[in-house]
Amino acid sequence: MLASALAALLLQTTPAQPAPPMVVVREADVRVEQNPPPHNGVGHSTAFRLSDAAPGRNFEFRKRILHPGASIGLHVLTHDEVYYVVSGQGEVASDGRTEVMGPETAAYLYEGADVGIKQVGDEPLVLIIAYPLGRRLP
Repeated sequence: MLASALAALLLQTTPAQPAPPMVVVREADVRVEQNPPPHNGVGHSTAFRLSDAAPGRNFEFRKRILHPGASIGLHVLTHDEVYYVVSGQGEVASDGRTEVMGPETAAYLYEGADVGIKQVGDEPLVLIIAYPLGRRLP
């Protein structure tokens, strides 16, 4: 009896909510100049807050350009985060370990780590940064 009641409960379906319509974002519409970059960074950066235009999102997806000599300062992550290098070179630090990253390289950084990244070399460092939010935004 209990098994059949449980099975009936598990088989019940509720109508799925339709997904919201997609959001298309153009870099030119979300460009933000930041002097200095976040987390007590230095220099000049250009941010493209690509996911900010998406209502109801539950993760961030951003492009950032660290111009020569710029950095995002060390900060402790409250979530996992990915830095993906599109072009240029950078030095990413995580809990005292530093690695040089170039194009087509990703660093997976963990919640609780003290991380930062700085541009090195002759050309700007172009990054994609993605991380989950703690909750879905309105």
